Amino acid sequence: MHAVSVSGLKHNPADALRQARNSPVVVLNRDHPDAVLIGLEQGGVLQAPGVRAALATALFRDGELSLARAARVAEMDVASFIVHLGRLGIPAIRLTAAESNADLDTLEQWLQSSSPTPAR
Repeated sequence: MHAVSVSGLKHNPADALRQARNSPVVVLNRDHPDAVLIGLEQGGVLQAPGVRAALATALFRDGELSLARAARVAEMDVASFIVHLGRLGIPAIRLTAAESNADLDTLEQWLQSSSPTPAR
């Protein structure tokens, strides 16, 4: 097990992450344990069935990852990840009512401008 101070973590996060791949790293805040970094590759955690998808889903649902990035974490293409989200009842696209109305207005304008004009 390793220990790193908050300032040490701030100045050299790559070192703490490297250490966490091998064993837990305790983050000390003013000499008090505050957090533990654990490498997800330890013990094959990420290779267990469903772990990557569950992790990506939770991070997407909580707004921490974009749709495309979450799909990469889950090791899925975006379309498959959208289907996965749908099965769980998680919307792939989140819009407010105002954003939805603005999109509909844009679509209506585009449809009107792209419809053929009658020949005279």
